[in-house]
Amino acid sequence: MSEQAGVSVLGIFVADTAYQASRMPGIGETLTGSGFSVGPGGKGSNQAVAAARAGARTSFITKLGDDTFGKMALDTYRQVGVVPELEVMSDCPTGAAFIFVNDSNGENAIIVYPGSGGTLSAQNVEARRSVIESSKVFVTQLEQPVEAAMQGLKIARDAGVITIFNPAPAESFPEEMLSLCDFIIPNETEARDIVGFPVTTVEQARAAATQLRERGAGVAVITLGEKGVYVLSDEVDAHVPAMSSDTVIDTSGAGDAFVGGFSAALAAGEEIVSAVRFGCATAGISVTRRGTAPSMPDKQEIEKLLADTFGSES
Repeated sequence: MSEQAGVSVLGIFVADTAYQASRMPGIGETLTGSGFSVGPGGKGSNQAVAAARAGARTSFITKLGDDTFGKMALDTYRQVGVVPELEVMSDCPTGAAFIFVNDSNGENAIIVYPGSGGTLSAQNVEARRSVIESSKVFVTQLEQPVEAAMQGLKIARDAGVITIFNPAPAESFPEEMLSLCDFIIPNETEARDIVGFPVTTVEQARAAATQLRERGAGVAVITLGEKGVYVLSDEVDAHVPAMSSDTVIDTSGAGDAFVGGFSAALAAGEEIVSAVRFGCATAGISVTRRGTAPSMPDKQEIEKLLADTFGSES
C-alpha cells in the first residue's frame, strides 16, 4: 500500500438554494425575502471543500446527476483542488437543499433532497476502497445511506486510516458504528438524539461525550455553536471556545467547516487540541460569510486567526 496522506470524504453534493428573510413563513403564507443565492453544498462536499481549502490533499467519493447542478459540483472541485471520485448518473438528478437564513442573526433551517448521492451503496464505496486506504483521514456523515457510511468506516478502520464520523443529519444508525469511530463529531441536536438528554451546556456535553465513549467511540468532539467545542479522549478533557474574525452573518455550513478544518489538521499531524482549535478557526471565519462551500477559508486565513487568538501558543 502507498503511504497514507490527506483526507478522503464520503458524502453527497447538493446545490444550496438559500433564502434570507426575517422568519420562516407559516403554512399557506408567503413572505418577501431579503436575499437569495444558489451555490455548492451538501455536508460531505462542504467538508471536502473545507479540508482542501485548509491545505489537505482531499478526495471526495459521491454520485452526481448529469445536469446543471452536477456541473456546478465539478466546477467547485476544480477550483479548490478536490479530487472527485464519483459516478455520474443519467437517470437521477443531483440533489438540492432549501436553506432559510434569518437575516437578523444568521440562524438557519434546512431541507435536503439527496438526489443521486442518496443512491450511494456499500458496493459503490467498495469500488473506491483504494482511495480510502491511501488517505490518512476518512470522513463520512449520514446524508447518504447508512450502509455506505458503514462500509467506508470499515474499510478505513481495517487499513489503519483515522476515522471521523459526523452523525448528521440526526438520523438513526447502528450502534456498532460507534466502535468504528476514532472521532465522532455531533452537534448539540445530534448528540441529544444519540444520548437521550439535552446537550446545551458544557457540562451536558461532557456527560454526552462520556456516554459516547462508553458506547464505543474513540474521541468525542461535540460542537456547541457559539459556545465552542467540547472534546474528550483518554488524554484530553477540554472545552475549546469558539472564535470569530468578524460579525456572524450565516451559520449554515459552520459544522462542515469545523469538520473539514479539523480533518485537515489531523492529516497534517496535529495533536487533538490543536486540530480542534484549527477546526474552530475554520468555522469562525466561515460564519462571517454567506453560503456554505463558498464561505470556507484558506489555510493562511485560518492560521492568521489562530495567531491573533493564541499567539505563538497555537
